[in-house]
Amino acid sequence: MSGPQCCSNPPTLNPSGGAGHVDKVGGVDSYLTGSPHSKLAVLMVSDIFGYEAPNLRKLADKVAAAGYYVVVPDLLVGEPFNPQNSNRPLPAWLKDHGPENGAEAAKPIIEALKSKGVSAIAAVGFCWGAKVVVRLAKSRLIQTAVLLHPSFVSLDDIKGVDIPIAILGAEMDQISPPELVKQFEQVLAAKSGVASFVKIFPKVSHGWTVRYNTEDAEAVKVAEEAHRDMLGWLAKHHK
Repeated sequence: MSGPQCCSNPPTLNPSGGAGHVDKVGGVDSYLTGSPHSKLAVLMVSDIFGYEAPNLRKLADKVAAAGYYVVVPDLLVGEPFNPQNSNRPLPAWLKDHGPENGAEAAKPIIEALKSKGVSAIAAVGFCWGAKVVVRLAKSRLIQTAVLLHPSFVSLDDIKGVDIPIAILGAEMDQISPPELVKQFEQVLAAKSGVASFVKIFPKVSHGWTVRYNTEDAEAVKVAEEAHRDMLGWLAKHHK
């Protein structure tokens, strides 16, 4: 379920990056961007490298520019995965940072947003974060979901989702291969009354939407295509 692709192209973390700022929401340190007066919030759940990743924060700012209040929480409680730390290989790290822990930590954030007058919450999850978002979707704690190159997400997970959901997958993904993503699509298509959108991007690998090389024009182009699809989905189903 997790392997080398989960850990490839790690970002150089920047705690002060982005146009927003860091503050606590529901007791959790979070990168906040966009108008706090917006009635529509977007919870963006990171991959294993956490909420200080520059490309993730840049994307959060882009989502905020579309009119949403965006919260990127530190659901990894200050310990993003560090591939250089041989004492904490991924399986050991995951024991302390399972997606189920992330979903529990997100619940008070959702409550805090509701208490400040937010009327609807969408959640967008990348890799590890996609499993967190699926758990929130199955519990109906959010109104709309977007999964980008999901990790750990099973067919049973998708069967349990009955809110609008978009899934963006990669052709070269060993974690959620196209065959699995196509099965997700079939399950969702059979659900009458549940809006869904599934797309497999050719010639890209797991993590392409946030762990791309900013110097590589082609990588930027295909990442931005996914970002447009995500924003288009939100525009249609998160209002």
